[in-house]
Amino acid sequence: EVRLMESGGGPVQTGGSLRLSCEISEFIGSRSCMAWFRQVPGKEREGVSAIYNGSPTGLYTTYAGSVKGRFTISQDNDKKTLLLEMNTLRPEDTATYYCAANRDCSDRLLSNLLMPGEYNYWGQGTQVTVSS
Repeated sequence: EVRLMESGGGPVQTGGSLRLSCEISEFIGSRSCMAWFRQVPGKEREGVSAIYNGSPTGLYTTYAGSVKGRFTISQDNDKKTLLLEMNTLRPEDTATYYCAANRDCSDRLLSNLLMPGEYNYWGQGTQVTVSS
C-alpha cells in the first residue's frame, strides 16, 4: 500500500517561510504526478501546486494563482520526496496542507492536475498557521 507522509508545517508569522516535505513509501513510477492541496474547515480542498515529469511533456509544474511567485514545488530524482517551498506567507495561506499522488498521469490533461479527483493517494496533512 502506498503511503504519503507530510511534514514541515507549523506556526509562522506573516512574511515568513516554511518548507513542506512529503515522503512516499515506494517508487510509484516514472509517469507519476504529485501535488499539494490545502483545505480549511468548511471549504473545498484547493489545489496549490502540481508537478509531472514524464513522457511526453517532460517537466511540468503548475500553481494556483494565489501562490504563484511565492511557492515552489519540486521533487527528488527518485520521485519519493515532494517539496513545497513557501515564501512570503500570508494569513490566508493558513490551512491543512496535503500531498497527493497518482501513478500514471501520462494521459491526463496537465491543466487538470490541480483537481483533487486526479489523485488516488493522499497523505494525512500538515497544518500551516500564518499569524498576522
